[in-house]
Amino acid sequence: MKVEVLYVADCPSHTPTVRLLKDVLAAEGVQAEVKEVLVVDTQMAGELKFLGSPTIRINSLDIAPESPKGGLACRLYPGSPQIGVPPMEMVRRAVVKARKGGTP
Repeated sequence: MKVEVLYVADCPSHTPTVRLLKDVLAAEGVQAEVKEVLVVDTQMAGELKFLGSPTIRINSLDIAPESPKGGLACRLYPGSPQIGVPPMEMVRRAVVKARKGGTP
C-alpha cells in the first residue's frame, strides 16, 4: 500500500495528521511506510493536484477528493473534530478499502 501525506511548510495540522494516520494503520494491522511530501510552490501543487495541507493519499488517491480545494493553504475536512485534520473514521475507511483492493 502506498501512503502519502502532502503538506506545506509550517502546517499546524501536518504532525497530528501523520500521527492519526500511523495510529489507524497500526490499528488495522497495515504495515506501510508513510511518505511525507513537502509541497513547496504553486507549480508543484498543480502538478500534484494538491487540494490543501495536509492531504492524505492512499495508492495515489486522495481520501477526501470532495473536500474544498485549498491550494497552498490549510485544508478543512467536513465533520472533523479537529480543524485541519481528517476525521479518524474517514482515514480508517480509506485504509480498509485500500487494503481490500478498493479505492479510498
